[in-house]
Amino acid sequence: MSDNQQCADPRIPPREKVVVRYLIDQLAKQQPEQDYVLFGQGQSINYRQLRSEVVSKAAGLQQLGVQQGEHVAVWLPNIRECLISFLAINYLGAVYVPFNTAYVGNILEHVVENSDAKLIIAHTALAPELANIELAQLQTLVLVGPDKVAIDGLASQRYDHVTAEESQLKPPAKAIEPWDIQSIIYTSGTTGPSKGVLSSYLHMYTNAGPETWHFVGADDRFLVNMPMFHIGGMGIAYNMLVRGASIAIMENFSTDTFWPFVRETQCSAIFMLGVMASFLLKQPSTEQDRDHAVRLAFMVPLTEEAQQFRQRFGIDIYTIFNMTEISSPIVSAPNPLKTGTCGKARPGVDVRLVDSNDCEVANGETGEMILRTDRPFGMNSGYYKNPEATSSAWRNGWFHTGDCFRKDADGFYYFVDRVKDAIRRRGENISSFEVEAEVIAHPAVQEVAAIGVASEHSEDEVMIVVAAVAGQQIDPEALLAFLLERMPRFMVPRYIRVLEALPKTPTAKVQKVLLRQQGVCSNTWDREAAGIKVKRKII
Repeated sequence: MSDNQQCADPRIPPREKVVVRYLIDQLAKQQPEQDYVLFGQGQSINYRQLRSEVVSKAAGLQQLGVQQGEHVAVWLPNIRECLISFLAINYLGAVYVPFNTAYVGNILEHVVENSDAKLIIAHTALAPELANIELAQLQTLVLVGPDKVAIDGLASQRYDHVTAEESQLKPPAKAIEPWDIQSIIYTSGTTGPSKGVLSSYLHMYTNAGPETWHFVGADDRFLVNMPMFHIGGMGIAYNMLVRGASIAIMENFSTDTFWPFVRETQCSAIFMLGVMASFLLKQPSTEQDRDHAVRLAFMVPLTEEAQQFRQRFGIDIYTIFNMTEISSPIVSAPNPLKTGTCGKARPGVDVRLVDSNDCEVANGETGEMILRTDRPFGMNSGYYKNPEATSSAWRNGWFHTGDCFRKDADGFYYFVDRVKDAIRRRGENISSFEVEAEVIAHPAVQEVAAIGVASEHSEDEVMIVVAAVAGQQIDPEALLAFLLERMPRFMVPRYIRVLEALPKTPTAKVQKVLLRQQGVCSNTWDREAAGIKVKRKII
């Protein structure tokens, strides 16, 4: 296909609707003075400025040797330089490869080696960690930040010096196509070595574009409070660009600064992952609770707090099921009434719930969700340099999510658990997700993780690890009494451990692997040791 030809398949949008280079060029002409991004404190970039800054940085990177199709690593927090680097890399037709800012040691070495990146753009607060690892193919370090850093084996450049005139920018060797790889995002690695998810422009577009999130429009301003090394950060920034809309970038989620930032930047859409909604809801109510421009919020997962959040803040609530590898296959209508649902299958995606042999389970039973889309490249293109994981995930031509769901008679899907997180106790299969949903309902509990720990009776015992709301304390015996009224006896935890905060990855996922490794500690409360027996009801 020549550079002037477009794909005739109606499922494939034209380049200028999905490819970053052509989007930026087009939007700078159509709406040059419209804001694309706000950073707070009066800082913003409109589409004209965006193109100018991105093109200058792309030309500078090209002069450092970055070519179309190459992988470029980015190791930055949610700052202006991160956003511009991401877009400039894609403007060249190169592949954006962000690293989690918490990576050190062996994990950092693994992603550096796996990425095949020759150039890395890194913050000066993070770059010294590179001195402690094998650098694989890395040759050039572009530094962002105030400090001076030198790493043996790497040629260093200051980010501000990596610029060039647009006249010096060479055009791509060939047209950048919708099916070309746009990014490699590493999974959180909570259950094993991080895997690099290959995502095309079409994958990113299908993930949260106008067809999938049809209720988000060109007039919206979406808050980006997830890191840009996460699909929830970069994916939203990209898909608001697709709409010609705007974003506001928050460097870190904080309950204290969240609403002031949202008000200042006039965001109309927000995304709340994990316990963010609970953190916000458990803050004291004020007269400013509805003093904002937000009209819709994603709450993932959808808990009993959804209706309370809607009523208090006056916001329509949506929920979805998504992960880095897929493209929002399950999406809800506004304000779903069925607690715990993720919504229904969206148009353009096939969904099956299957057993370990990929055989469909009966309606209402629990099975692993497997998926495929009708759009080519509408989901991931595999795991980079990991054919075994790719083959396993795409077994029988369907992508296996590793998540267990059930579907009700009305077509609503309910997340049950990660396949590897299910707890087996005395013949009963227990959903850690359902246990956590009951525990978090306690007013003193800020966050919770339910795990299985080894039992002297074989199989598992249920353990919950909890952290308290600021200013409150958790009494394990009182919490147990609360749970006895809310859950089946076989689900009631034997062990309760109280921490100041649960260990999490920077993408807000609780590190259950770490909690399982720690197991029953000296500070773990044991209801059996306390002499409390949970008896079965006699019918």
